[in-house]
Amino acid sequence: MKYVKNYECTVCHKIFDKNMIINTCDECGEIGILDINYNYDELKKVINKEYFKNNTDYTMWRYKYLMSVIDTDFNNTLKVGWTPLYESFRLKEELGLKKLYIKDEGLNPTASLKDRASAVAVVKAIEENAEIISCSSTGNAASSLAGNAARMGLKTVIFVPKRAPQGKLAQLLIYGAKVISVDGDYKDAFKLSKDAINHFGWYNRNAAINPHLVEGKKTVALEIAEQLDFNVTDWVSVSVGDGCTIGAVYKGFYDLFMIGLINRIPKILGVQSDGCSPFYTAFSKGCPLEEAEENTIADSIAVGIPRNPIKAQNAVTKSKGTWITVSDKEILKAMKNLGSKEGIFGEPAGVAGFAGVINALQQGIIKHTDSVTVIVTGNGLKDTFNALKAIKAPLSLKPDLQELIKHIKKKL
Repeated sequence: MKYVKNYECTVCHKIFDKNMIINTCDECGEIGILDINYNYDELKKVINKEYFKNNTDYTMWRYKYLMSVIDTDFNNTLKVGWTPLYESFRLKEELGLKKLYIKDEGLNPTASLKDRASAVAVVKAIEENAEIISCSSTGNAASSLAGNAARMGLKTVIFVPKRAPQGKLAQLLIYGAKVISVDGDYKDAFKLSKDAINHFGWYNRNAAINPHLVEGKKTVALEIAEQLDFNVTDWVSVSVGDGCTIGAVYKGFYDLFMIGLINRIPKILGVQSDGCSPFYTAFSKGCPLEEAEENTIADSIAVGIPRNPIKAQNAVTKSKGTWITVSDKEILKAMKNLGSKEGIFGEPAGVAGFAGVINALQQGIIKHTDSVTVIVTGNGLKDTFNALKAIKAPLSLKPDLQELIKHIKKKL
């Protein structure tokens, strides 16, 4: 917390002391999501390229001075972060892009970007002497919380909608979470979790409510910049549900820009499924955000009522980016392309950002002379049911060499 200056309400801009234990503005209520402001002049004295060259901690905690956590020994936490950033060759050529990079967040401990937020949630809960952490989730936030909390000996109570994929439910239960499957959609699960957290006094891991969690998620942007030697791409594409991740991506690049480590903030492409696109609809119609249906295979971004709208909309507007939608069919095609041509297996929501880049190129939003980074937010093993829709069934042959030879000659 050394370099945190204060908290600021994103609605009324009221300032709060950094030592307060607070999640939302006391005047604006639940919509008064807080931003965490830093003393950039002081950070400049500590954070520079030399600092990173001499830092041997290749986890998200290498950025601890840019986070709202008390500096302590983080060695006992799961090893979150420093996921690979791959430069694409085949897909770059196929799409005709100048440069294409793929950030594989599916290689985090519980296989999604959400580990970055959950690791912070666990650390903050320990700071506040909490014993139980709770959240609502379509799956990834829940499983990441359960895994990270289990590592540190904390209990979790998780609320998920009834459509949560089996792979994510299996993770939750293996990690020892108390799982409440809510007979309803995400907004129903969110409301019940909110009521339960308020009633029982559990630590709140809901990323849209807890401002510290964005500070964990933003480390994905810090890593991307560092892995590119602080020469960021023209665009960064990210799938969007609640709005927390895209807000965090912008915050990470903004922090680096204010410190002087990058000379510009990339344009951010916010990608939603056309079966659940409240941000895109509001942007394209120039109207306020309205509740949308949750009708997509990309469960992790199927959020009809986004809980972090201001940070998400600011991320696109302030970076001079834009919003776009993709169909479930395009998502399935993107899953197959990333897997077969780059060896990266992403879940539906995880690859939506890549599908959005393809659409943006076709619409002329992204130019062929541009460089692009795509964040794949979760691993495909999270949702094998939908992954199997993207591919053909395997060949079935009798155990006979001659039959195999005939098939190979015919196909190859």
